[in-house]
Formats: sequence, structure tokens, C-alpha cells
Amino acid sequence: MSNAITLSEVQEFIARFWYHYDQGEFDVLATFLADEVEYLSRSDSGNCPFEELLAAELHGKAETLAWLRRHRDENPYPLRHHATNLFRLGTDGEVTTVRFYLYVNQVTNNVPFDVSSGVVDAGIRRAGDGLVLTSLKVVLDAEDSIPFAEHRAKTSAGA
Repeated sequence: MSNAITLSEVQEFIARFWYHYDQGEFDVLATFLADEVEYLSRSDSGNCPFEELLAAELHGKAETLAWLRRHRDENPYPLRHHATNLFRLGTDGEVTTVRFYLYVNQVTNNVPFDVSSGVVDAGIRRAGDGLVLTSLKVVLDAEDSIPFAEHRAKTSAGA
């Protein structure tokens, strides 16, 4: 019997995670986190004007869950996190690694509007009858968009 985690399992798991986070259902959210979870959150530049609101480097379920609760309480409701373009990167032992875009919106003056976007890397493994996150690395877009050729040149110069 294979222990591989299918893409459809990953998609449902990630969608459920963000739904329960948005709704502030932290008792449910706790079941999504492995005891050894590693959580990193920051902006792409590491020094955006609201970095203190989103920056975290956390180790373990209790610390991660406490930060997620505080972070959620500091943000508006409704707030919606959308995972898109989700794909598997591979496996490392029991852990399946995935990557996806994160898009976040809220409602102001009765109109939904963009809050943030970014790239998320996650590690997921089986635990009992379900799945748990072993790692979650959220890097939010904060830099102004530039032509891709300029970005490529900056990236090449920094390497």
C-alpha cells in the first residue's frame, strides 16, 4: 500500500486549512498542524512597511497556533485566503512538498479588494486518518512589479 499523497488530497487539505483559518476555527486548525511544524512568514523584501504584522519564524505546533490566532485577530473579517496553482514538488521520506500562490482579499465599502499575494511552500505528511503540515513558508509580495527582464537582471546580479 502506497503512502503517497495525491494532488487532490493536497488541494482539499490546503483549501480546508485556509477556510478554517479565515473563520478563526482554531480548534479545527490545530488538527492540521504536526507537533514539529516549522512556520515562516515574511515579505519578499523582508522589510516592507508592515513587516512586523506578518513576519514570524516559529517552531512547533503550540507556538505556531498561538501566532496564527494573534495574527488572525489583528486582521479584518471577512478575509479570504485563496490557494491557486497548487502543485507537488516531490517527497522527502514521509513528507510531500508542495508550492502554490496565495491570494488574499477583504471587503471594504461593500466591495472585495486585493490585500496580498505571495508564494507558499509547504510540507505535508499523513498522520492517523488525515494529513498534517510539517512546514509552511509564506512569502508575501510587497515589492512593486517591474519588467521581468529587470527582475531577471537583479536576480542574476545577486547570485
